[in-house]
Amino acid sequence: MATSGLNTSYIFGIAFISALGGYLFGFDFAVISGALPFLRTNFGLTAWWEGFLTGSLALGCMVGCVLAGNLADRYGRKPGLMVAALIFALSSIGMALSGTLSVFIAMRFFAGIGVGMASTLSPLYIAEISPAEVRGRNVSINQLTIVIGILVTNLVNYSLADSGPDAWRWMFGLGALPSLGFLVGVFWLPESPRWLVQTGRVGEGETILRRIGGESFVQQTVTAINRSMEGSHKPSLQMLWEKSVRPAVFVGMGLAVLQQLCGINVVFNYTSTIFETVGANLDRQLFETVAIGAVNLVFTLVAMWQVDKLGRKPLMLIGTLGLAVLYVVIATLLKTGASSGLLSVFVLLAISVYATSLAPITWVLISEIFPNRVRGLALSVAVLALWGSYFVLVFTFPILAEWLGTYGPFWLYALICLLGFWFVRRNVYETKGRTLEELEGTFVGH
Repeated sequence: MATSGLNTSYIFGIAFISALGGYLFGFDFAVISGALPFLRTNFGLTAWWEGFLTGSLALGCMVGCVLAGNLADRYGRKPGLMVAALIFALSSIGMALSGTLSVFIAMRFFAGIGVGMASTLSPLYIAEISPAEVRGRNVSINQLTIVIGILVTNLVNYSLADSGPDAWRWMFGLGALPSLGFLVGVFWLPESPRWLVQTGRVGEGETILRRIGGESFVQQTVTAINRSMEGSHKPSLQMLWEKSVRPAVFVGMGLAVLQQLCGINVVFNYTSTIFETVGANLDRQLFETVAIGAVNLVFTLVAMWQVDKLGRKPLMLIGTLGLAVLYVVIATLLKTGASSGLLSVFVLLAISVYATSLAPITWVLISEIFPNRVRGLALSVAVLALWGSYFVLVFTFPILAEWLGTYGPFWLYALICLLGFWFVRRNVYETKGRTLEELEGTFVGH
């Protein structure tokens, strides 16, 4: 169906509102980087506790993924997004008011539940309401809002840095404002038409599809959904091991793990630690977080421009190979004590490569490759693997840096990226321009 026949403004509007969950994801992800110097002093953090405090978000995310999959398949995508928004708001206030380390970690874990739910449901919802011609771009909106959240949070952290030892409380507490905005926006969203058709509410699903693309789009989509659901049952974990589903699950989990263990998120979360190694003061450390956020935003826009043109697989191959090379350079600069300016150049290059490849394209692929009948459950399993990998990454970095020096872990991340290049080249097929139902046959071949 030609793009000109679509109600593009309506599609973009509902995709953007859903993707605001990504903004809150970006907030909770980035706020820790600016707050860590204050939290180290306030709570007397050791390397072990610094890693656990940072990674506690990921543990909550894993719980959120499990809840999201169940909510999404039982009650729909929209109620899950509403619950995630409410959790974001409450946890932001809870972290700001924390008086002890244990309370703060509990609140950050609670925030992670909201992040895990949103990181599963936002790309799932966007993929299901977007026609094939614009699906890659629309799912990438979720990544765009994540990086906007990161940049805005870094700017706020930078502006609050001189406001005293309790600046970290404001850094976390201000997250309640966009959370409430997201909650209001979700009320306006329609339910996923694919979920409605799959659960027998065909009339409601057709009404939404008609608004998206007109009568012919309705008939094509409903026919394809029904064909994909023939002989299907209520989603269960056992279904993920069926011969027709297992290969896609393997690829989805592999991509999710790669996106995290490639190592770039230690740059986002431990910017101050990395630049302190080469003598940067606190002001320079926080300035680097802002520069990282800005570059991340610019190159995410590049990825959105190219994802439905150049395609998913080429961008992933460029990203994994490019990061491997840049990590070798970064490790060398850290080991030799290079200037913070020179280190910044290669760190920002690594961010730009990641932002045009693994960051957005992973979310696009894992929202596309699973069959309709198990998409909610399968996506939650893939995102569960993603957050488990994130926890391993951020928990181990301070400990590895203490043992090996700050440069040491980057050699490991370079090796993982080379393995990722091989994995993508061998296992990932191109998905651009194809409907979700068409892709079901393709990914059986993995």
